Order: sequence, then structure tokens, then C-alpha cells
Amino acid sequence: MIPYATVEEASTALGRNLTLLETLWFDYSATKSDYYLYCHNILFLFAIFSFVSLPLVFIELSRSTSDWFDRYKIQPKVKNSFSDIFRCYKGVMKMFILVVGPLQLVSYPSIQMIEIQSGLPLPSLMEIVAQLVVYFLVEDYTNYWIHRFFHSKWGYEKFHHVHHEYTAPIGYAAPYAHWAEVLLLGIPTFLGPAIAPGHMITFWLWIALRQIEAIETHSGYDFPWTLTKYIPFYGGAEYHDYHHYVGGQSQSNFASVFTYCDYIYGTDKGYRFQKKLLQQIKESSKKSNKQINGGGKLD
Repeated sequence: MIPYATVEEASTALGRNLTLLETLWFDYSATKSDYYLYCHNILFLFAIFSFVSLPLVFIELSRSTSDWFDRYKIQPKVKNSFSDIFRCYKGVMKMFILVVGPLQLVSYPSIQMIEIQSGLPLPSLMEIVAQLVVYFLVEDYTNYWIHRFFHSKWGYEKFHHVHHEYTAPIGYAAPYAHWAEVLLLGIPTFLGPAIAPGHMITFWLWIALRQIEAIETHSGYDFPWTLTKYIPFYGGAEYHDYHHYVGGQSQSNFASVFTYCDYIYGTDKGYRFQKKLLQQIKESSKKSNKQINGGGKLD
């Protein structure tokens, strides 16, 4: 909670006028407890789980009447019905109500322990970006090893097979998993803020962006206009889709966000081999078409 009664008092304490964003933050949060602010994550997660995937749902359902989006579908032979998608969403909401929501309610002492701030001044844009980069890198590295554990025979059969029910993933399948897996994968998500604690706003952004990224990765579509394609070493939907396509036997593409861990530890060889093979087939097909077309012109 902000320890100032008025904007003027806050300005005096900081030795400068508040920025517009700081004034808005003061007006919103000054009378709210840190616990109340932290619990906003529940609302954010519900909104993200429910609404971010909706455009993908409409695109998927439109494929029953038009094949226009098939050019972007990574596994175009797979079509999900409304009942398939709604079953996945119900599973996610059940997990949200029984596991994710209650976990958010009781995990506030950990936020106090690592000293996430909610007062003034607000962090600069550069500070927020730097911390988010750290959070993504830490989460990605830690998640990589936990994910590899889940692909052991025991880990897959006991827990991870639930997430792999969707061999051609859809957006709602991102958080679709066994409750124990959801809890364990919360550790990488929390580890970054524990190492480099920041402001509550940064924490909100981190939780939101990580879930949005997971939905994009599980979208099942490789859109050429996706801005994440410009992020160095970013895996994306095509990269992770291969992991789901191979399924339980997959020992490839474990990384959640970036590709460097798979490259360093040699767990992307199957993916790279398949991609190289498909490229050769594509080039061979183009060459054959040119020869056929050329032969036709000579006649």
C-alpha cells in the first residue's frame, strides 16, 4: 500500500511531480492493500485463459466452411470441432477454479518474502523490459529441465500425458495439464521474480505475457505476420507443434519459449532433421514442376 495520503505528499517525498502513470497508479492503488493488488492476477489469468484464444477458435471453426486458413495451419489435416474446443476449455476452467485460483490466493506470503513492490516511484520502461527479459530466460531454462523430466517414462505416464492429449495443439491447450504439472511448472514462473524482484505492475505483465506466449505457442497456426518471429531464438508455434505432433515419444523441442537450450543440449535434432527433409521435398517438387512446365512450353 502506498504510504502517502495525497498526490502532493507523494510528490514531496519523491522530490518531483508524479508522472501521469504514477498519478493514475496512486489514484487506483493508494487505498488498496498489496494482497488485493496481487489477487488481480486471478482476474488477469481468467481473462487471458478465456478470451485470448477466442480469435483462434473462430479461425478453427471457420475451416469447416472454408480452407483459406489451412495455408497457416501447421497440421492442416486436423480439424477441431466446437465440442473438442469446449471440452478443452472446460478442463482449463476446472483447473483454474480448483488449482490456479486457490494457489494465487494462498501464495501471497511468497510475494512478501521476495519483496515485490507496489508503491512509488513506478519502474522505468527500460527497467520493466530488462526484468521481463530475465524472467523469460530464467523460466525458459528451468522449464526446459522440468519438461524433460515429464518426458521420462514415469513422468509422462503419471502426469504429462494429459497435456499431450492434443497432438495438434490449440490455444486453450496451453494450460491444459495435470494438476501436479501445473503446480510444478509454477516454480519456473516464480523463480525469475524471486531472483530479480520488481514492481507489482512488472509482475502483472510477466504473468500475462507468459500466458499469452504459451497460447501463441500452442495455437497450431504459423502466421507470417506474428511479431514474435522477430525475437531472437524464439521458438513459436511451429517449433512447439512438432513436440506435440511426435507426442509421448518426443525427446525434442522441450523449451517453452526460446530454442537455445534444445540446441545446446542436442534435443532439437529430430525437429531440424524433419525440417531439412521437408525443405528438400519442397525444393524437389518445385524443380519437378518447372521441368513439367518447361516441357509443356517446348511442345
